[in-house]
Amino acid sequence: MMVALRLNRQGTKDRPYYKIVAVDSRKRRDGRYIEQLGVYNPMTEGTNFNIDLEKAEQWIKNGAQPSDTVRSIIKKARAAALEA
Repeated sequence: MMVALRLNRQGTKDRPYYKIVAVDSRKRRDGRYIEQLGVYNPMTEGTNFNIDLEKAEQWIKNGAQPSDTVRSIIKKARAAALEA
């Protein structure tokens, strides 16, 4: 089973927010996921994400492939963690 770290769309029309999830790569975008790692809300300004870096690192270490957007969010979260 290939695990992917990707976004799961929530919210209403024109007001999206996303869950960052670990999911079997064969599942559909909003299908059942294995574990929720965080959230991303593109509608807010400033820091618009919250992710558990330890869980994300563990999944990546075990072979999970993050999507481009999730990879970007993880990179930003690492930079924010270093600043704090």
